[in-house]
Amino acid sequence: MTLAMQAPGAMANGFDAATAGDLPDEMQQLIARRARVLGPAYRLFYREPLHIVRGKGVWLEDAQGRRYLDLYNNVASVGHAHPAVLDAIDRQARQLNTHTRYLHETILDCAEAILGTMPEALANIMFTCTGSEANDLALRVAWHRTGAKGVIVTTNAYHGVTSVVSEISPSLGAGVPRGDHVRIVPAPQGAGDVGAAFAAGVEAAIADLQASGHGVAALICDTIFSSDGVYADPPGFLADAVAAVRAAGGLFIADEVQPGFARTGAAMWGFQRHGLVPDIVTMGKPMGNGQPVAAMAIQPDVLADFGAKARYFNTFGGSPVACAAALAVLGVIRDEGLMENSATLGAYLADGLRGIAKTSAILGDVRGAGLFVGVDVETDGQPDGPLAARLVSDLRDRGVLISATGPDGNVLKIRPPLCIGRAEIDHFLAVIAPLVTS
Repeated sequence: MTLAMQAPGAMANGFDAATAGDLPDEMQQLIARRARVLGPAYRLFYREPLHIVRGKGVWLEDAQGRRYLDLYNNVASVGHAHPAVLDAIDRQARQLNTHTRYLHETILDCAEAILGTMPEALANIMFTCTGSEANDLALRVAWHRTGAKGVIVTTNAYHGVTSVVSEISPSLGAGVPRGDHVRIVPAPQGAGDVGAAFAAGVEAAIADLQASGHGVAALICDTIFSSDGVYADPPGFLADAVAAVRAAGGLFIADEVQPGFARTGAAMWGFQRHGLVPDIVTMGKPMGNGQPVAAMAIQPDVLADFGAKARYFNTFGGSPVACAAALAVLGVIRDEGLMENSATLGAYLADGLRGIAKTSAILGDVRGAGLFVGVDVETDGQPDGPLAARLVSDLRDRGVLISATGPDGNVLKIRPPLCIGRAEIDHFLAVIAPLVTS
């Protein structure tokens, strides 16, 4: 039976405690233990949660020894348990791990290596532990630099979980209030002049922020708009919106936590596809291949007054071990040609999905850049989030891991480790095709 023929359902892409009785006893006990000690705010993926015990490359393995093709976890950007990254962490941890208040070559080597991948104007970098912290710091700097408070984000944006950035993350849901200083604009999508339409929304938000007295501090964008449904094209569409924000006295913050580190294929950073030089760039997740490390790169004149008046320190942000991991990740991307692999294999993946979509009643538009692909799931041409969630779970049952995103939850989100090969993509295409075609 194909997915399209199954009875409709509204199960979210996550575990429902009401179904726990259908799971093996050992898993039920682990779930109950987790709920008891971690509390109610955490969530588990999939209707039958995964108990993962090891990973290597693009594969994960559960407690029963079953392997899963990982097409979702961009945290392990160069592959799970990559030996070069593990060796770098081990060597540095055995020697020294302190913080940025001492001089240390590895910290500076890492800073110079990252800045070396960016436009010359982005000449300073500050380390944090997470992308949330990097975005939090970026907003503090933007508020200080501009003297304004207003922030512009997209409809389903996600920028982190601190109190500051949760207020600019609509995707966290109604239970996490949006700040009064935040204005939401539609994501850049649809037919016609995408750039002009997006800029028009930003200009309306600017006018509203100015009329309300907040002023304009920043436009912050995940440069592939992943939580909005993955919107990458056409390259350059961000330029008019950024120009409008700068004309109003605000800054452009490029959130590269998800699209950064060669994910989009043609360049190291998503903003480079748009021919832009941001005022601030934030990064995280893939930076340490699982080691907690993140950063904010910034134009020196934007940082100067903030740095002169406000000390910044993060005990673990930019530690020698974290920087050793980040340096190793950059080395692997370079030495293994992973940017090129992202471009080539990303195009191969997207083309394969488009071929399947031609004969599918439920797959719509396929879009993205490099190894970051979004696929619309629809019923009679309308977004169908429950159907997408069921497809994600059915793929999990067949040993393939992806996720879903977008305001309606109907966009398949596919972003494997950058080391994926053609054989693994062929395997995924062979698994998904019979689920979505009749």
